[in-house]
Amino acid sequence: MSCIYIPPENRFKYVWKILIPNKTAHILPNDSAIMEVCRDTHSVTFQCETQENGNIIASVKYTVYATTEMKAKKSRTTETGHSRRATTDAILVFCLVTGIIVTVGVIFAMIFMILHWAVVKCIWKSKSGQDNQDKKPSNTRSLCNME
Repeated sequence: MSCIYIPPENRFKYVWKILIPNKTAHILPNDSAIMEVCRDTHSVTFQCETQENGNIIASVKYTVYATTEMKAKKSRTTETGHSRRATTDAILVFCLVTGIIVTVGVIFAMIFMILHWAVVKCIWKSKSGQDNQDKKPSNTRSLCNME
């Protein structure tokens, strides 16, 4: 674990403490910027204060978990991760299926329009008001004029 510092490292004083709930902090003899710890039985919280001229300019806390606690946390995270993953997967599948259905519908509509182009053209003309009888007659036969 490292304290907060700016080079040169020896410019500051470092005070390492063990924080114990409901008790005063225990000051450790380590006065370097980096401290190595290893915990097997229970978690411990450490705090390092970076001081310059007797004033605290930075403070950082570390919690070192025991091996057994880490395994328990990992199993809880895995359990909640699976339920989140299942929810996310369900949403993604729903979006994918909806997108496929819409795409297929659009493709079928386009195929229908291509196959029945004369009918579609006739509908568009009647909707836009261009289906007047004032136009000069043409020699081509259309489905609109068939009676």
